[in-house]
Amino acid sequence: MKRKIIIIDDHSHFRESLQHSIEQFENFEVVGTAGDSREGEEIAMQLKPDLAVVDLSLPDKSGIQLTRILKTILPELTIVIVSMHSKIHYILGALQAGALGYLVKESVSKTLLDCLESTLAGEHYLDAALSEEVAVKLLDVMAQQVDSSSNSAYGALSPREQQVMRLLAQGEPTKDIAEKLTISPKTVANHRANIMTKLDIHNSAGLVRYAARLGLLEDAL
Repeated sequence: MKRKIIIIDDHSHFRESLQHSIEQFENFEVVGTAGDSREGEEIAMQLKPDLAVVDLSLPDKSGIQLTRILKTILPELTIVIVSMHSKIHYILGALQAGALGYLVKESVSKTLLDCLESTLAGEHYLDAALSEEVAVKLLDVMAQQVDSSSNSAYGALSPREQQVMRLLAQGEPTKDIAEKLTISPKTVANHRANIMTKLDIHNSAGLVRYAARLGLLEDAL
């Protein structure tokens, strides 16, 4: 059975070119495309793909912000970021948000198949166009963050509580969280209370600061 892929990029020519490239591979099919994050979120929820290829620079949200949203709503979704940028803080932001792959657009035709196969197998994939120095720095930073986060109270939260926490820290209203996670507003409120108790946090500002320390929030791009 073919693996289902969606493409979220605001450049129609790139979307079409990428779709054509993907459909040359017998094990993959593009089931939907979108030009902005709002539409991308909608088709992801509707189509439940195996993988989303997401542009870093979208007109309404950054690809990193969208990645956080999609991973909250669809935790099993594999995400690959594509970008014109190869700076370390963009790549690190993408990986922190939950993306498994990062491709530079100018070399995507050469690396696409390897990236799709690797990330769908659960492996991180960094574009070969990135310098060795950048790759080494990224691996070092990621290792340090995993070590520091693994001992935090965050790990004591249930997967659903982690989803709710991320959305709360991003400033999402209770009603919107309930709709996105298909639960009631009362259930969201209960989760919020449990999160606050487990983390020993007493207000929304504290929750945001805690999420930022764990790297769950990104700096503005």
